Amino acid sequence: MVDSSTPPQLVRDLMSVGVATCSPETALPLIAKILLEKNLDALVVLDSGEGHALGIVGQDELIEAFSRQDAHLLKAEDIMRDGVPQVPPEIPLTAAVQIMDDLGVRALYIIHHASGIEYPAAYISYRHILRFLAAYRDGEWQPDALRDLGIQADRQSPLEVFIQRREAARARNRQKK
Repeated sequence: MVDSSTPPQLVRDLMSVGVATCSPETALPLIAKILLEKNLDALVVLDSGEGHALGIVGQDELIEAFSRQDAHLLKAEDIMRDGVPQVPPEIPLTAAVQIMDDLGVRALYIIHHASGIEYPAAYISYRHILRFLAAYRDGEWQPDALRDLGIQADRQSPLEVFIQRREAARARNRQKK
């Protein structure tokens, strides 16, 4: 168990569980919308068949694609960075930041392996590191600033998540009528 009175030291202490994904066919305008709405650095592109992680589409790839005249017609598969930059959850935060810098990426992923399928389970990004830095106020560590991150974070149960999604879908359906 992580002691909340001391700052996080490892990726697992600061990561977010759950990773936003898209399919290779997802249009760039939708990817941009998801990144903005969820305040994310990137999405992991999963193959439509078995759900293997194929690559990532992030802010950098979107901005680079913007210069193309057909940017609004492009899909994730057209601009994604092949492969998913990954780290184990037990490495020091400083090592993860160095890997981000070396690879030129804003996010690293913790990949889960199950039944021959590799998929992203958690991630750490620039935003996590910035929040970590901001958690020091007047030289004092403020553990409450990061309570929603890491393996010790309070999370909703799968049933609670299902109920929220169901209610949101019902609300959307009522609006369409």
